[in-house]
Amino acid sequence: MGYQSSSGSPAPGAQGARPVERAAVQRASRSEHRGSRKGGIPVLEIRIHVLAAAALVAAACFVLAPPRALALDAVNQTWRGVAIDGYDPVAYFTDGRPVAGSRAFALEWMGATWRFASAEHRDRFAADPERFAPRYGGYCAWAVSQGYTADVDPEAWAIVDGRLYLNYSREVQARWERDRAGFIRQADESWPKLLRGAL
Repeated sequence: MGYQSSSGSPAPGAQGARPVERAAVQRASRSEHRGSRKGGIPVLEIRIHVLAAAALVAAACFVLAPPRALALDAVNQTWRGVAIDGYDPVAYFTDGRPVAGSRAFALEWMGATWRFASAEHRDRFAADPERFAPRYGGYCAWAVSQGYTADVDPEAWAIVDGRLYLNYSREVQARWERDRAGFIRQADESWPKLLRGAL
């Protein structure tokens, strides 16, 4: 006895088919009528789901990727662009202490405004800024030795081999002074990498 389709007529190739074969013929017959459908889902719908999944994966890669380090400003400065919080870098050498600078005696160097206590100090700095500017752009010397940057307290300072070093705080400076030469050596290695954004 042959298999009857739902219309009452035998399905093509279903004459004398056994029950398992009938089911296969029935599925084949249905898929012919669906045309561009796969497993009951239109091909267009499958493509949309695949594209949506790909977009989600791409977005997740963007969000979860580690941030790229940014190049560092060469000089640590306030939001107004003032170096060393407005303190006079020359005064550390001439007066042996931190002295606040004045807007009346200022100059631009390395993208920052440097303030001085007098015209004489300003002019000395202008003649040889590398001599008077703090090492590592005025960032914390101990932090730079550890591979990162931090702000400074102008009261936490030291002159070593004729160069000015600033630190985040007096407590951090005390830590830095335990192995001053070693930390300076480490910072000398880290500083160029920090400037390039390589750390």
